[in-house]
Amino acid sequence: MNYETYLSPFTWRYGSPEMRRMWSEANKRRLWRYLWVTLAEVQAQYGLVSAEQVADLRDHMGEVDVARSLEIEDVIHHDLMAELKAFAEQATLGGGILHMGATSTDIEDNADVLRMRQSLDLVLVKTGDLLRRFADKIDLWADNPVIGFTHLQPAEPTTLGYRLATYAQDLLIDWDTLSQVRANLRGKGFKGAVGTGASYAELLGTTEENRTHQLEEFEQRLSDGLELPFFPVTNQTYPRKQDTVLVSALAGLGGTLYKFAFDLRLLQSPPIGEVSEAFGEQQVGSSAMPFKRNPINAEKIDSLARSLAQLPRLAWDNAAHSLLERTLDDSANRRTLLPEAFLISDELLRVTIHIVEGLQVNQEAMNRNLSIYAPFAGIERLLMALSRAGADRQKMHEHLRKHTMQAWEDVKTEQPNPLPEILAQDPDIQHYLRPEEIKSLLDASQHLGDAPQRARALADRIREKLNK
Repeated sequence: MNYETYLSPFTWRYGSPEMRRMWSEANKRRLWRYLWVTLAEVQAQYGLVSAEQVADLRDHMGEVDVARSLEIEDVIHHDLMAELKAFAEQATLGGGILHMGATSTDIEDNADVLRMRQSLDLVLVKTGDLLRRFADKIDLWADNPVIGFTHLQPAEPTTLGYRLATYAQDLLIDWDTLSQVRANLRGKGFKGAVGTGASYAELLGTTEENRTHQLEEFEQRLSDGLELPFFPVTNQTYPRKQDTVLVSALAGLGGTLYKFAFDLRLLQSPPIGEVSEAFGEQQVGSSAMPFKRNPINAEKIDSLARSLAQLPRLAWDNAAHSLLERTLDDSANRRTLLPEAFLISDELLRVTIHIVEGLQVNQEAMNRNLSIYAPFAGIERLLMALSRAGADRQKMHEHLRKHTMQAWEDVKTEQPNPLPEILAQDPDIQHYLRPEEIKSLLDASQHLGDAPQRARALADRIREKLNK
């Protein structure tokens, strides 16, 4: 790499080598050549080109020379035509029949969809990998109680496994959505300058009687050869709504991972300190404060996901502003829109897999927070038990309120929560319940509903779905 010029962070810092290769100039041009050769192969079936010309093109299809193509582009200012000329220079027998009947987007748009499909396959594999890791952690921590938070205030207990299940459930929705998008991807097909197929009708010599059948057959052969279904109706491009659907699905995935990372950042802060991302032995947290253990991976996820969240609007604009049969005002931004949407998603998944695999759980901190806050959550259980035992519900509500307010004052000054002892020694409450019953009702481990069972059921469902 030349470090004396601007490099995108996605060139080397974010995203996997596999995803970068899919969106490389070389891969794009290989796909262009693949499409040109496939077009020539089908045209040969109609006697429009010779088998020798097709063989010559196939022999030179992999000889992408980006430098030579850029030299030509510098003169003619058209990237696809430059690649076409570079290909024709190499394939001297077949080069003269390249691109017959086609317009640029017959090649570019179909190539984009092939890259989308390659990229979605990689995203789905990594999403499945992350789901399996979540399922394992859910099973491991399904029964482990932690204090829950609503409005960022301590609430009732939940379990660590059940909390992880909330992220995994959203991620499973993302996996389903992305799978559906993958199944519904469509290429433009080969329909010419405004999507009518008129240029191909001329090449095939169709008549009014057989035109529809012959054009449908011609395009179906191309679809079969590429193993790519086509939109039945297009203008010069495939409908840009497809980009909106795709990028929105990727942004949805980003939203799920953003929430997980944001929650992790909160829970890693020392006042809570229950879970954290792994921190390497030689990792540096701060240039100024050597003691820092910053959640840099979770922060990276939130930073990149925030960027990904903006891209559906750009895709929306491209679709909505594509006037009449086509305008070119989407072309420049799609050169970054599509690859960056996938590269960000790829990096988000890579980092989240790393975090979940090495998730650090501080049992001591979880127990500490439960001892401080969980007794307050048990007040509702205690009130119901007192009511069932014959106590006046309203009088007991006020009685308990006064005790909890007193206990909160101690907790605010970082003293141990005295509430269980205060309530167990209260003679008015002892009139209805024994001290051991009172303390049992305030025990967080007894106030989890069926959260452990539902968490494990989700883990099982994830594995069942991914193994189909």
